[in-house]
Amino acid sequence: MKKILIAFALIFGAYGVSHAQLEQGTWMLGSDIGSGITSTGSNGLFGFNFGLNDGAGYNIGLSPKVGYFVNDNFLLGAVANLGFQKSAENNGIATKTTVYGFQALSRYYLSPGEAGIDNMLNSGRFFLEGNAGIAGVNVEDGPTTNGFAFGFGPGYSYFITPNVALETSLKYNGLVGGGNTTYQNSLGLNFGIQIFLPTTEIDDRLN
Repeated sequence: MKKILIAFALIFGAYGVSHAQLEQGTWMLGSDIGSGITSTGSNGLFGFNFGLNDGAGYNIGLSPKVGYFVNDNFLLGAVANLGFQKSAENNGIATKTTVYGFQALSRYYLSPGEAGIDNMLNSGRFFLEGNAGIAGVNVEDGPTTNGFAFGFGPGYSYFITPNVALETSLKYNGLVGGGNTTYQNSLGLNFGIQIFLPTTEIDDRLN
């Protein structure tokens, strides 16, 4: 219980607005909404899509992330990809799609003025993100690929508190491997939320 209370205090505590959360020794925990894996059958912009009509389909997906800042502004971590889709029924038949993956993750936050890019808002930072690992998209009676997945692109974090950020990114996603379709690719708009927990603050509150 003590650790839970400490976590809430770190997330919602009253800290000065700065970018210390991007310094070496900070942990990042959170998730994007959506599987984060390209799929020709995916149609839910935000990763969740539930039809209301009788026989309508649905689409769900999450991409939980964890990372550690090995240097200021530079993070290494991992991301899991989870998704499932059931299409709308056609003559009582619905197509099911399963998405999975586990990938290494890297992210670099641009400092204000770096590469000629300034912050849009004082509480925000641009970043570049890349990921690579194993993944698969298995569509029942449709395009199926299992193998190597990768993605890269820019993003933006807006800190609603010093330790919590809402994020959006635009990434190119590719999947190459075995199956009846050897390569799938797409340009995806992602949304998510991340929590930043400085190790020093955790240690201070535990001691």
